[in-house]
Parts: sequence; structure tokens; C-alpha cells
Amino acid sequence: MNIVVIGAGGVGGYFGGKLAKAGFEVTFIARGKHLEAIKKNGLQVKSILGDFTVHPKVTDVINDIKNPDLIILGVKSWQVLEVAKQLKGVITKDTMVLPLQNGADNADKLLSILPKENVLAGLCKIVSKVKAPGIISHFTFEPEIVFGEYDNKKTDRVKQLKKVFDKAEFKNTLSDDIHLDIWKKFLFIGTISGIGALTRAVFGVMREHIGIRNIIYDTANEMVAVANEKGIGLTEQDVEKTVKVIDSLDYNTTASMQRDVMEGKPSELENFNGYIVAQGKLLGIETPTNTFIYNCLMPQEEKARS
Repeated sequence: MNIVVIGAGGVGGYFGGKLAKAGFEVTFIARGKHLEAIKKNGLQVKSILGDFTVHPKVTDVINDIKNPDLIILGVKSWQVLEVAKQLKGVITKDTMVLPLQNGADNADKLLSILPKENVLAGLCKIVSKVKAPGIISHFTFEPEIVFGEYDNKKTDRVKQLKKVFDKAEFKNTLSDDIHLDIWKKFLFIGTISGIGALTRAVFGVMREHIGIRNIIYDTANEMVAVANEKGIGLTEQDVEKTVKVIDSLDYNTTASMQRDVMEGKPSELENFNGYIVAQGKLLGIETPTNTFIYNCLMPQEEKARS
């Protein structure tokens, strides 16, 4: 299988690295010092499950892609539309495009640009980051990809893709309800990222502070209300499971959006709290907690994007 990974960060670097290690032909789209380091020294993955180094093809030009069977998107959710536009000229009718971004509507973004037969839906569960150019650090939690057809059909191609992921020896699930699974992940990352960026506190501090803990619940409950109105069956039990995950993670854990905000980088704010605010307005659902977090963070977001 000819695999292309666009974005060689914590997500694309780890899963693409595992696929390359398993012997698949993998091409990474990277840039800057990260690109040069991978060219010179290979892609190094430092993982709690075992370190490894691979020497894949790497380029910074999407148009260099030739006849890809699978394209894994490891970019940020706010970059999906622009990448999709660039992919229009390089995909074939058989290419599968798998988005792994945080957020609820990444497959929908792809469908607004690409033919529906090219688009899968998916998510990943991983805590990782670029430690240095060419080096990926995976430091807690067993990584997993959850994926499926947009309409949940168990087609031959997604069954074959599961075999590919199994050979790469990372946890993966062919979903029975991919949109519900995406929203369950979104519930977790959307609940903790914004308040983490606002407080600049690690998970351990936030979950032990009763006031912040209440805000976490308020944020999550607003997300469930929006999801339910959209026909997604999130429940109160999913909120409790989300908080249980937050409680179980390492005390010093931070979310990727939180780290981006703290480092003055463009973030996924618009796709997290901003998405809930926008959908709430569209559906007539009050979202005061998400609105407060979103508005408080927007000045820094606007500064980062300027």
C-alpha cells in the first residue's frame, strides 16, 4: 500500500512511523527544520512502548505525491480545508483520505472539497508531540486509531485497511458508529482544551479545583446538548467517562490546543469551543460556558494568526 502522511507531528509522526516500520511505503509531507532532520537522520520515535527510527520518503510538496492508496491527515483541524484543495489534483478515484484531527466536522470539511468516494471518517487517541526536529515523543496512553466509512458500511477497503493497521501493530478499531465515536473523542478534547488554555494549568490542577471541575462539567453538558440536537447519541454517562479519563491521566498532562495557545501559535479554538458556540446559535441552544471560554481566548488567537 502506498501511504502518504500529511503532517509529521505527534499524530502523523507516530502512526506514520509505525506504518513505515512495518514495511509499508510511506511518504511524509513535512516542512522546515523537521523536514531537514528527517531527511538527514530519519524519523525518530521515542515512545513508552519502545523507541524506533525509520527512514521514509519525505517532501514538502504535496504535488510530489503519485497514486496514493491512503492519505492520513495529521495536520490541525483548521488546516483541513486548505489541504483538501491541494489534494484534488493528486488523488485517484481509489484513494482513501483519512482525517485524524480533533474536532467533530473534519470529514464534512473534506466532503465539501473532495468526492465522497475518497473520504473516510476517523479519529485518534494519542498523547504525543514533536520533541525536537525529526523526533516524536509519545509519553503516555496507548495510541489508537478509530476509523470507518462515513456511512458506517463495512466495505472491503476499510476491512483491508484494518489489516494494514494490524500489521503496523498499533491499536485500531473499525467503528460501528464512527460519528458517535468522533463526538465521544470531541467531548473529551473540547471539554478540557479551552479551559486548560485559559487557566494555563495542567490536568491535575484543574481536576482538583472544584470551581474548574464544575466548569469542565458545564462545558461538557453544553457539548452533549448540541450533539443530541444534531442526532448524535451522547449521554450523561459519556460525560462521566470523559471526566474519568481526565482524572486518570498523568497529573502534568496538557492538551495540544492548550500548548499551542500557551506558545502563541494558531490553535484549534475555532474548531473546539468555537464550533459549539456556532452550532449552538444555529440550533437554538444556549452555550454560555463555551461562549465565555471562546471569547476570552479569541484576542490571543487573533494575535497568533496575524
